[in-house]
Amino acid sequence: MAGSITLERSEGDGVAFLTLSNPGKLNAIDIAMWRELHALMLHLQALPPEDAPHAVIVRGAAGQFASGGDIVEFASFRFEEHSLRDFHENVVAPALHALLDCDIPLYAQIEGACIGGGLEIAACCDIRICGEGSRFGAPIARLGFPMAPLEIDVVARLASEPLLREMLLEARLLTAAAALQHGLVHAVVPDAEVAVLTLRRAQALAVLSPQAARINKRTLRQFSTGGPTDAQREAHYAYADSHEHREGVTAFIEKRTPKFQRG
Repeated sequence: MAGSITLERSEGDGVAFLTLSNPGKLNAIDIAMWRELHALMLHLQALPPEDAPHAVIVRGAAGQFASGGDIVEFASFRFEEHSLRDFHENVVAPALHALLDCDIPLYAQIEGACIGGGLEIAACCDIRICGEGSRFGAPIARLGFPMAPLEIDVVARLASEPLLREMLLEARLLTAAAALQHGLVHAVVPDAEVAVLTLRRAQALAVLSPQAARINKRTLRQFSTGGPTDAQREAHYAYADSHEHREGVTAFIEKRTPKFQRG
């Protein structure tokens, strides 16, 4: 049975859920799931701001985040250079970069295994909250292959070079406490409370200005690639006469809660 990725909206709070599911395989990510992840992220990014959720929680089904790639598929493409390169460069990397390029804040609700491709997906999220029993790493050296260059680039945005060397060269797995110590996650909570506390944080963000979140994420991406350029800095201030800008300032002056439209 193939895995799946679904996108569903929560009612009335501006939050959506993107769920990875591959029953019996700790939500291992198969090729179809990578393609669906890419398509769903492009869909979210293309939504008009008034229709888009204010936050998206990325999670795995059945108490696990994701255990990496679906190894059962590997024999069908990994032993030929062209198909191997095509998988990593044209299937996995575009899905990861669609996550990175999404202007909607992304929360990783991490339970259980956050391994290999799961770690890569979590690294693309803005806020990562995990359970005490979670495990992190990319022990693919045990399987006889390295991490692809574009995927190393993604994880290196999160993990320091010394830590990344340990995880890749020694196939080291990290506990939740170690992940917090190394800055891989923002919070460690009891396993039974991961879903509730992640949703609570996403809901708290969802009442804030979605325009501010989108612009902040774009600016952070610009800095990650050596920018912003002069033109990008000038364009940054285009929000000056926007409704959300006026509403936020006016609400503060009038001592009331601002009313930002929820997607």
